[in-house]
Amino acid sequence: MTALAPPPHRRIVASPSPLLPAGTTAWLITDGKAGDLAPCRGLAAALGVVAQERVVAPRPPFSWLAPRGPADPRERALTPPLPDLAIATGRRAVPALRAVKRRSRNETFTVFLRDPRIGPRAADLIWVPAHDSLRGANVIVTETGPHPVSPDRLAAARHHPDPRLAALPRPRAAVLVGGDSRHGRFSNEDARNLLAGLERLAGEASLMITTSRRTPDRLRAALADLARRHGGFFWDGSGENPYLALLALADTIVATADSANMVTEACAAGVPVRLFEPHNLYQRHHTLYDALKRHGPVHPFTGRVEPLRSKPLDMTLAIAQAVANAYIGHRDALARRTAS
Repeated sequence: MTALAPPPHRRIVASPSPLLPAGTTAWLITDGKAGDLAPCRGLAAALGVVAQERVVAPRPPFSWLAPRGPADPRERALTPPLPDLAIATGRRAVPALRAVKRRSRNETFTVFLRDPRIGPRAADLIWVPAHDSLRGANVIVTETGPHPVSPDRLAAARHHPDPRLAALPRPRAAVLVGGDSRHGRFSNEDARNLLAGLERLAGEASLMITTSRRTPDRLRAALADLARRHGGFFWDGSGENPYLALLALADTIVATADSANMVTEACAAGVPVRLFEPHNLYQRHHTLYDALKRHGPVHPFTGRVEPLRSKPLDMTLAIAQAVANAYIGHRDALARRTAS
């Protein structure tokens, strides 16, 4: 596979209250998957750093050997100058992150999101969700992970509402639909059950529906027809992506459980999240969703609008603060070593 050059045009906008010193340089290292980019982008924004996205594309046999093997020596995404901070996630990013650490002579502070599968020494700091088993002195554990759906962005979307959605009568229900994944397929029975529940919900709320690239074509077409028949909104890919606006303007949210990222982001909106669980739900997600149900923001999907109260559940800033504290400690240690 041909390595991709780092995209210099793609940078993450810093937050108004940066947690790191001015001028801190940062990379986000992934293989480009949307589900990996989202938590990295969310953490960078919460830290207040302007981050470059570096997309790795290791060739065989290096791609086969990840995460345990070495980085592809011809990986163009790791072209210097190396950053002060590197945040990575995904199996193929593990060797790249370790290479950055080594090539910087331990000066780059490295952060990995989720279990790197090679133990806690894979990075200076690692975040994992509570349902993962990895633990260690340098491991941060929270129920939910970092994501880019920040309170400031939600507030801005409410202050300047998307006109395609603002005109819909309340209550409004955002419907976030995933689909097939490497852990299992979204079956025809799952699709029928979801559509039946949404048909009931459409009698009580305005539906605002978005799908993913993983959504089966027949389900996508049925969802578009459902929105058309009931005067709701279905995003067909034209115009600006309304994802953030859907979360900001919703009175309730329906999310399919195949994507932990999607459910976690929905929990940040501060409205009840109704979880539709397909039959082949990834086993490790059960623990996360059980915890979210205990905490209150997540409830089973019933096809009804019910008077449930929810507070936003968002651990992004807490994770960012832990990263910032560890990063500053690392820089102080480097300064002491240089002075001695």
